[in-house]
Amino acid sequence: MPDRSGELDRLLDERIRSVPDWPLPGVTFRDITPLLADPAGLPAVCAGIREALDRSGVGSIDLVAGVEARGFVLGAPLAVALGVGFVPVRKQGKLPGDVHAESYDLEYGTATLEVQVGAFAAGHRVLLVDDVLATGGTAAASVALLRSAGAEVAAFAVLLELAALEGRALLGDLPVLSLRVL
Repeated sequence: MPDRSGELDRLLDERIRSVPDWPLPGVTFRDITPLLADPAGLPAVCAGIREALDRSGVGSIDLVAGVEARGFVLGAPLAVALGVGFVPVRKQGKLPGDVHAESYDLEYGTATLEVQVGAFAAGHRVLLVDDVLATGGTAAASVALLRSAGAEVAAFAVLLELAALEGRALLGDLPVLSLRVL
């Protein structure tokens, strides 16, 4: 498999915008919209995550789950590239029927995530995908949610990891595949 890390690094450097004090003072939002708007951006990110997954030794994946909303944007095409299905992890009240739910604190409030009952068969190996790992609240809640739904979370893949916020610590020994650590 060719090494695309140079191209990916260039795209990440040039196409991710930092927006200070949004959505609240003291929070720096990482805007991936310019990266996604570049025709090379999404394919490079998917290839980078796939290469990181291959190098990780995690093994086979049955499904990709993406955390609303930017985890959908990254996770769905990654699922296609891996030849597996995709399951959305949604904000509360967005899914019909019976759901599993997990509430958590995040860096600027509280939230609840849901996944439909029956989305996973017992033991499905799932790659969980999101855009940013910050304080780890969303990631840890998503992992707990998928496990309560019967999935085996094999790894967590993320575009950006904000290391100073120590979110990785909330994930225990779960493999974290970060394309960029800031």
